[in-house]
Amino acid sequence: MKNLILTAVLAVLTVACSQEKKTESLVFNNADFYTAGGQFNEEAAKDAVIRLMNYYGYPVTDKTRAQLWVSDYGTGHFTEVGLAAIMYANDTEDLYMLQDIFLLPNQMLPEHWHEKPDSNLPAKMEGWMIRNGLSYVVGEGADNLASFPDIKVPACHTGGVSVAHVVKALPGDFVPLSRVYSHHWQFAGDKGAIITEVANVHDNASVRHQVPAINDHFLGK
Repeated sequence: MKNLILTAVLAVLTVACSQEKKTESLVFNNADFYTAGGQFNEEAAKDAVIRLMNYYGYPVTDKTRAQLWVSDYGTGHFTEVGLAAIMYANDTEDLYMLQDIFLLPNQMLPEHWHEKPDSNLPAKMEGWMIRNGLSYVVGEGADNLASFPDIKVPACHTGGVSVAHVVKALPGDFVPLSRVYSHHWQFAGDKGAIITEVANVHDNASVRHQVPAINDHFLGK
């Protein structure tokens, strides 16, 4: 009898947790990520990313907020073009990297590529495992962008994109970069995306972006 009661209680709690997840909002207002003076509010961006984490049951610890890196790439349109990431490992000696990246609903990770660093490090080769949500992973190959009307390249990504081969990636899908040095970008579905990225190594100074203003902002020029 006790086992039956315990089972029933657990079932109720499971339903309650499921309902709470479904009712959590993933709707964001771009103005909420900027101060009255127009400065990007990183803490507000982190709040939004943690909401995304909670929605999908991603483990949030007492270290998570401090580990989060967030950027709007200087666009002033974080809900359209931006990124959040936690880099868990980036070993420049044994050449392995692991990070999770977080995209809000319909948010674009801008087009970029990776040059060879000015060192003995190799150019970055990487791939992405979709954990939650949906991400359109875009790179070199036959242009099929028109087949995905949900993808709307934001106007603030001035100059558009140079690669347009789309792979629609769902949880459990792994999409590798087509080749070293190739351009790539991503666009999240309407419930955002949580993505695990694996690579040989990452070097910020070797990242190049398609949009000159985004490139300058990222490199601190």
